[in-house]
Amino acid sequence: MTEYKWYEVYQAAVLETDWSKMEQRIQAAEAVLHQRKREFALDHGGTPEENQAIEAAFRGLSVLRMDAASWLGRQEPKTGT
Repeated sequence: MTEYKWYEVYQAAVLETDWSKMEQRIQAAEAVLHQRKREFALDHGGTPEENQAIEAAFRGLSVLRMDAASWLGRQEPKTGT
């Protein structure tokens, strides 16, 4: 696989083990992915391979965000029981 310049930030989010830092990592990864998509306007849309990789990364971050929200929900104290 080609190493894209945004991949390191994305990988940091995917490999983060501290759930309390997860949202920050996800936001950073999304920011670099959106920046790269903006750069595509300047370089004729980028390669099909990178476009597919970016879309896959966005999907992965979406799943990761749901997992992080689920973890956060389990950390909140239960009330009313």
